[in-house]
Amino acid sequence: MSVNKVILLGFVGSDPEVRYPEKDKAVAFVSLATNDYYSSTGAEITEWHRLVMGGKNAELAEKYIRKGTRLYVEGKIKSREYEDKLKIRRRITEIIVEKVELLGRKQD
Repeated sequence: MSVNKVILLGFVGSDPEVRYPEKDKAVAFVSLATNDYYSSTGAEITEWHRLVMGGKNAELAEKYIRKGTRLYVEGKIKSREYEDKLKIRRRITEIIVEKVELLGRKQD
């Protein structure tokens, strides 16, 4: 048996990038920040995650998610390789979102 399950709770770093690879089928890309706190040193480390949302979740992202929105996300990890404009092979890890809940906005 194996499991590929991710749960994240964090803040959106920038407004979603929404694309329509097919007519009426949106895909949204969102950056999400999570923080780890180390009490021994008092350090805070921010980890950035690339979220990929399709279907209804992409439509929700386009309408309601903005920079500073707090999100609860469930999904799975997926890595892929691609070749950039300079013909360099790159590897990227993304979170394929299956469930998303908006939890409000970050307080300034």
